[in-house]
Amino acid sequence: MAKRLTPRFSQAVEYARILTGTETRKGTKIPYLTHLLAVSALVLEHGGDETQAIAALLHDAAEDHGGYARLRAIQVEFGAPVALIVEHCSDSLKPEGEPKDPWWTRKVDYLAGVEDETPRIALVAAADKVHNLESVVADYRTLGEKLWPRFNEDAGRAGSLWYYRRVAELLPPRLARAAAPLGQRLRRRVTELRALVAERVDADALEKEYAACLMREREVRAARL
Repeated sequence: MAKRLTPRFSQAVEYARILTGTETRKGTKIPYLTHLLAVSALVLEHGGDETQAIAALLHDAAEDHGGYARLRAIQVEFGAPVALIVEHCSDSLKPEGEPKDPWWTRKVDYLAGVEDETPRIALVAAADKVHNLESVVADYRTLGEKLWPRFNEDAGRAGSLWYYRRVAELLPPRLARAAAPLGQRLRRRVTELRALVAERVDADALEKEYAACLMREREVRAARL
């Protein structure tokens, strides 16, 4: 029997549409809402239920629009299970207008959390990362190394490739069997991106960058203990 989506899902789409307003995806004129809809679709296509699909629509809401105050509003509007997934998919929950922690701190903390993630949360996280990666791959084919300035300046090429590679190592084992193809897709996209970059940048140099990023990850983790 096909999954039935209720008016609650429509309400979440409208909530996301209003919240994102005229926001666009980095470096494009594409409405940001398209990303949220795509992530939600991936969740449903890989065994997710309506609660997970709603969380997918709202997975960036707290991180980008108010932190814990937004998270509490989501809990009131859509329930604690949705809010829990959104919380775990966020790498910052600072109040609106307050600076986020440094990029490296946020990403290392996020990866540490992924190591203990539940399959329900891992599905939404993997769908988000797959869609982001597929956009990065497509844009890199067009822009090449000119792509990286779109990202956080503390990340750049080295940090971005490190982060996605680590996510592709940690997330797939946390997925339920029905979502295993999504984990495989995540790994394939990381491999594809690395291969594309290696066509323009010396492969040995890329591996040295990755090794340096792993060292930095260990240093940040140690400092957070």
